[in-house]
Amino acid sequence: MLEFVDFSLKFKNKENTVTVVDNLNFKVGKGERFALVGESGSGKSVTAMSVLRLLPEATTEGKIYWNGINLLSEDTDIRTIRGKKISMIFQEPMSALNPVYTVGDQISEALNQLTELSTEKRNDKVFELLELTGIDEPSRRAQCYPHELSGGQRQRILIAMALACEPELLIADEPTTALDVTIRQQVMELLYSIQAKKQMSILLITHDLPLVESFAERVGVMKNGEMIECEAKEKLFAKPQHAYTKLLLNSRPTALNAPYQKRDVLLEARNISCSYKIKKGFLTSRKIYPVSDQSFVIYKGETLGVVGESGSGKTSLGMALLRLFPGNSFGTLRFGSEEYSAMRKRDLFKLRRKIQMVFQDPFSSLSPRMTISEILEEGLTLHFPSMTILDKKKKCRDVMEEVGLAEEHLERYPHQFSGGQRQRISLARAIVIEPQLLVLDEPTSALDVSVQKQIIDLLLNLQRKRNLTYFFISHDLAVIRALAHRLLVMRYGRVLEFGLTSHVLSQPKHDYTCSLLDAAFAHERV
Repeated sequence: MLEFVDFSLKFKNKENTVTVVDNLNFKVGKGERFALVGESGSGKSVTAMSVLRLLPEATTEGKIYWNGINLLSEDTDIRTIRGKKISMIFQEPMSALNPVYTVGDQISEALNQLTELSTEKRNDKVFELLELTGIDEPSRRAQCYPHELSGGQRQRILIAMALACEPELLIADEPTTALDVTIRQQVMELLYSIQAKKQMSILLITHDLPLVESFAERVGVMKNGEMIECEAKEKLFAKPQHAYTKLLLNSRPTALNAPYQKRDVLLEARNISCSYKIKKGFLTSRKIYPVSDQSFVIYKGETLGVVGESGSGKTSLGMALLRLFPGNSFGTLRFGSEEYSAMRKRDLFKLRRKIQMVFQDPFSSLSPRMTISEILEEGLTLHFPSMTILDKKKKCRDVMEEVGLAEEHLERYPHQFSGGQRQRISLARAIVIEPQLLVLDEPTSALDVSVQKQIIDLLLNLQRKRNLTYFFISHDLAVIRALAHRLLVMRYGRVLEFGLTSHVLSQPKHDYTCSLLDAAFAHERV
């Protein structure tokens, strides 16, 4: 159904031409589930985007055939194929969704290609798709804008849009990256059932090896733009031939074995609540509480992990700690000896150097008009006005090396990096001003397993070296187990369970925690 023949892709910059994909050859059969895996920057996503000719600035060579039609040919009207025949789920939902339209309108727009649907049936189909992808209160959520939804909810909106016209081929670029384990299991079961019913082909791009092992039929491994191994799933996982494939399979997170020691309190949160209003009618509205009357403390040098379903209030709680929550927030926040719940902006600015955040979506949090050097230097200029230009340059070079990126990357722009590389840049931006507390919102969700392990090791090393404290938000229980000393389990804006990570994961007391662990053990084989 889909065939790559001697496919190469190149990008031109001011000085030279960079080959990103080199001489790629593989096929995806009708009704087949094919997975493409590899490190961030290996060329997986650009390969997928080339199928729908979504990279006009790139130079391509070779051919991509779809049922005998060369998709790269200028004679092929790609608009008749996009959506109807081939759909794509993009990796970064916030940048893929239009911020000025409701999510219901955007799904409805995808359904416009099915001209036989009336307005009423189209609306019913929108609600049906939202419900199928695990969105609660479909009729209300359809009226929301992307910024009013959590990262996981936005990802499910993209999945609903991609499935709207029942395509013959679905390209899924990290479709479960922002989803917690229970919803991830539901979504993959949904894709599997639709694929089996419609004989739809799926090209899955992911760094989640347990997901590949449970879902795919064949697997292609990419490195530096080349396909180094392509085998049936059973053969590849049982007897990998290439050293890099063996490295990927041995890169799953291991449990944190450092003994926990109670230390001085760094941050204290008492009776924290967050609220915002949503419209019910023309003149009426109601309050939503993503976080409701929660209290906890964070100790110096520890990692406090937070898990829960998408929409449980994890990110809202993290934003409240930085006083960045867009709605109203209440309660008492104390950092060291300073209470900053009602602190003035001038004083809060000084405090924020000590508390930094790494956001879930790195693409939307990095300015597209600034080079990486300018992005990193911005924080240094604001918080260290007396620092010389030479010192700033050296500081930026050092921090780029710490997060595993090269000095030449400093002069590039965010769009020239893969999702995983952008996440490392976000981490560099946060630590370059030497904070005491980092709020990390899904910092490893966009990374493949080998880079994920590198980031976990980096975070652990930085914590030991600088005595950093982390408030770590994640849906990946394997990552939480590898990093967190203590753990909060949240649902519907409330903390259901709170204790040492080892105790919570081995002896859960709440049924909801048990369901999270069951999903993780069944799918991820933690």
